[in-house]
Amino acid sequence: MGRGADPKVSIVIPARNEARNLEMILPELPGAAEIILVDGHSVDDTVEITKRLLPSAVVVTQTRTGKGNALACGFEAATGDVVVMFDADGSADPAEIPAFVETLVRGADFAKGTRYREPGGSDDITILRRLGNSALNRLANLLYDTAFSDLCYGYNAFWRDIVPQLGLPAANAHAGRRLWGDGFEIETVLSCRVVGAGLKVAEVPSFERRRVFGETNLRTFSDGARVLRTIFSEYHRYRTRRRSGLPGTGDLAAQELA
Repeated sequence: MGRGADPKVSIVIPARNEARNLEMILPELPGAAEIILVDGHSVDDTVEITKRLLPSAVVVTQTRTGKGNALACGFEAATGDVVVMFDADGSADPAEIPAFVETLVRGADFAKGTRYREPGGSDDITILRRLGNSALNRLANLLYDTAFSDLCYGYNAFWRDIVPQLGLPAANAHAGRRLWGDGFEIETVLSCRVVGAGLKVAEVPSFERRRVFGETNLRTFSDGARVLRTIFSEYHRYRTRRRSGLPGTGDLAAQELA
């Protein structure tokens, strides 16, 4: 594994009951990429559709619950130089993947998608979510001395060699429990961790499409509260480790979610 000019790309797709959306997006993905579908114990044809449309895809069953755990399982299964986080609901545009990869090749460790830099945007975000995201963004930037424009957006890419520095719970740890970092807080955890580890982050404009089929699993108030908790929890860890002279990240495997 290395950081060359033409890296191998692994696309990690967490999915639970997304068969109808996968029928649309899987054919759009770049043929040279490694596709890793992490199934969240679906009861529809999510796995069958994936195997039929992309026989070469790696299908992994997540070990616990939540989007964060699904991503961690996918990160462990990935073999590419670059890992792309890609939602299964049709909101992410596969045509933007080259821009993320190019950003990494040009020197970033972590390419952070943003809906708030031109030509990015969203067909899906509500006014309430926009206001909440803005407030959470300002708080994180104040605490971490960053300049994020879209803290909570989940379309991101990074060099796979930084995974150990992210300190995510191991996929096979504490099966049956839900650990900190296993849920929708994962995007905020990752953003805080890369900053804490001193990694180079660059934003990539991205346009969020509307979910095609099904209902979103996001809950504006409960997930917003989780993000707020994450910002403060990660900041406390960040400050504690920095005062101790330790790296900005650490192993979360033993932290069961309250």
